[in-house]
Amino acid sequence: MFKSPSRVSLALVLVLLFAATAAIGQQVLGSIYGTVTDASGAAVPNAKVTITDQNKGIKSEVSTNESGNYTKGQLIPGTKTVEVENAGFSRTVSKDIVVNVDAAARVDITMAVGNVSEQVEVTGSAPLLQSDRADVAITLTASQLTQLPSLNRNFQNYELLLPGTQKLGWQHASSENPQGSAQIQVNGQHFSGTGFQLDGTDNQDPILGIIIINPNLDSLVEAKI
Repeated sequence: MFKSPSRVSLALVLVLLFAATAAIGQQVLGSIYGTVTDASGAAVPNAKVTITDQNKGIKSEVSTNESGNYTKGQLIPGTKTVEVENAGFSRTVSKDIVVNVDAAARVDITMAVGNVSEQVEVTGSAPLLQSDRADVAITLTASQLTQLPSLNRNFQNYELLLPGTQKLGWQHASSENPQGSAQIQVNGQHFSGTGFQLDGTDNQDPILGIIIINPNLDSLVEAKI
């Protein structure tokens, strides 16, 4: 998938460090979840949560449940604003929430008593630990992929920058590998234990084990490894 003047590519690459059979459930979208409470720590049910894409202006809405929890999936990766409203409380806004592909961002909101016409802006850093899932991942942004030095603009060279990766001493001949894919081991496991997805679709040669479509760097929005 390549960029053209009339269309912005949303190509996403997932290089999964699991067996290929485990790659089927991966997604190309992200999600936001969290808990809304008042100043005393009590849950705020039925609060309206609006999630806005800061670049595209797309809005999504969801309500908190009886425990004050909310979740919104199927979000296009990007930077979001989370706005919470409820009767008897000031409107609370949290900006610059980054949603990555196949990842969930947690945004907990504490609301202050006041008029809904008043606005409270929340600032804070992202949690250091990911508590909602057990996988370990590194995400490369579009700016990193296009600005980091690359001798031949081969996407898989960036995989080799990550810990535990090693290029095998032998590679497939160009006649059966015209896209220039690389045989790479991760943490010493056989290369067949590495799966590849492009836009959520399996992108691995079932026989050779290499990536089928090696995307152009300018077409990538994000790569999760």
